[in-house]
Amino acid sequence: MSSWKDPQIAGVRALLASRAPEPDAPRLTREERRAASDAVGEMGSLPSGCRHEHLTAGGVKCERVVTPGAVADRQMLYLHGGGYVGGSPRSHRPLVARIAEAARATAIVADYRLGPEHACPAAVEDAVGVYRWMLDEGAEPERMIVAGDSAGGGLTLALALQLRDLGLPQPAGLFVISPWADLTQSHATYGSKAADDPMISKAGLDESAAAYLGGFDARDPRASPVFGDFTGVAPMLIQVGSEEALLGDSLLLAERAGHARVEVRLDIWPEMIHVWHAFGGQLTAARRAIAVAGAWMDGKLGG
Repeated sequence: MSSWKDPQIAGVRALLASRAPEPDAPRLTREERRAASDAVGEMGSLPSGCRHEHLTAGGVKCERVVTPGAVADRQMLYLHGGGYVGGSPRSHRPLVARIAEAARATAIVADYRLGPEHACPAAVEDAVGVYRWMLDEGAEPERMIVAGDSAGGGLTLALALQLRDLGLPQPAGLFVISPWADLTQSHATYGSKAADDPMISKAGLDESAAAYLGGFDARDPRASPVFGDFTGVAPMLIQVGSEEALLGDSLLLAERAGHARVEVRLDIWPEMIHVWHAFGGQLTAARRAIAVAGAWMDGKLGG
């Protein structure tokens, strides 16, 4: 059994273990899991003075998150995680608010269509629709960041590839946290990190992938951007924990983006788990990671 130098991550692991269902407990339905995820997000604390409001952007339901200190023309499109079968602007409200605050930007969080009700590439189409709407509303690409976590991180990169293919301008930067970018689950870390990842399993991702793909080719870059050509894509920051089954996806992304001469920064945070940024109340490392990302985004957005 591994031991952890950071006592705070040990505490988070203990918290997660205490919340794990008993082996013989009935499995929650997908709708129950979605509702529980939203409830956790709605209970989280937001920066003082933060406000959020519903809107429709490009035909997609969204939420606008405005934090104190946001620079008027700085925009962020945030794509939430949840395995393409769960998650929403509500579940991710505290996380998005902290990231937007660090970037001094106003965030638009897309409530994109989920599987199995809507198969791939529905989520990509929704992300493109919201991005187009933001441009039509006057957002300047050089003052925009696209960010996302987990499945939303993969979707961020799939969006960037689509924007390039459609001839639309790239944003100033792409910030992805623990991205799920290979729906074939092919990297060795799905096995080598299995015992140390308290949140993600290959079996769980296989199930989510099947639900979202609905027969769509898992190797299509709209589903798995690691199989895409990143030539011409915006600079990217990847943050991933060393204890993630998904670590290998980030390694592949950095390799393939670098091969395409894209500016890419890969930060592997020792001992951290999947999207540890969400545990800002318990983890100094979560707050530090968001601050580091904020500085990177600030540099890309300029002034």
